[in-house]
Amino acid sequence: MPAPLRAATHARKPRSIDPKRQAAPQVFDRLREQIVGLELAPGAVLARNELADLFGVSQTPVRDALIKLSEEGLVDIFPQHATVVSRIDIAQAQQAHFLRRAIELEVAATLAVQPTDLLVAQLRAQVDIQAALASGEDYGRFIEADREFHRLMYVAAGVPDLFDLVRRRSGHVDRLRRLHLPTAGKAKAVVRDHRRIVDAIAAGDPEQARQRVSEHLSGTLGQVDQIRAKYPDHVV
Repeated sequence: MPAPLRAATHARKPRSIDPKRQAAPQVFDRLREQIVGLELAPGAVLARNELADLFGVSQTPVRDALIKLSEEGLVDIFPQHATVVSRIDIAQAQQAHFLRRAIELEVAATLAVQPTDLLVAQLRAQVDIQAALASGEDYGRFIEADREFHRLMYVAAGVPDLFDLVRRRSGHVDRLRRLHLPTAGKAKAVVRDHRRIVDAIAAGDPEQARQRVSEHLSGTLGQVDQIRAKYPDHVV
C-alpha cells in the first residue's frame, strides 16, 4: 500500500502560519489538504490542543477550522469527547459527482464553442505535467496538477466561483479518487482522458467535449464496490 494511504493519527507539521492572515482559514486549508490526501485517514483523532500547538495558534482558530471541516462532512465532532476524520460517505460522493458532472459538461462545451490557442496550449502543458508525474507515481503532485487542469477550464469559461463550489462539495469523492488512483493504469487513464478533452475543445466540437468529460468522470464511482472491499476501514 502506498505510504500516503497508511492510517495517520496526527497532522504532520505544517508550513508556518502567515501572521498577516487570519489563522482559521489557514488551519482549515492545511487540515483539509491532509484529509483529502489521506495523510489524515478516516478515524484519525484530531485533538484541538495538539493542533493548536502544532500550528502555533490558540485553540479558537482550530475550533473554527474543525467546525468548517464538519460542515463539509470531513470530520465528525463529538462534543466533550473527540473530533475524528470521517469515513468516506458514498452517498455524498455521488451527489458531489452529480454536481460536478452537470457543471463540467457545460464548461467543456462552452470552451469548445470558441477555443483559443492560448487555452489549448495551457491545457496541453498541464496534461504534460500530469503525464510526467504519473510515470513517477507522484500521486500527491499528480492530484494537484489534476486540480489545476480543471481549474483552468472553469476560469476560461468565466465561472471560477463554480470551481470553488464544486471543490467544497467534493471532499468525499476526492478521497475516493485518491484511494483509486494507485490502481494499475488509473493515472495514465486520467492523462488519456484529459488529452481527449483538450482535443475535443481544440477541434471546436461541443458535443464531443461533453462526451469526453462524461467518460472521464465515470471511472472511480463505477469501482465503488472494489474500493470499499479493498479499504473497508475508509469507506462507509
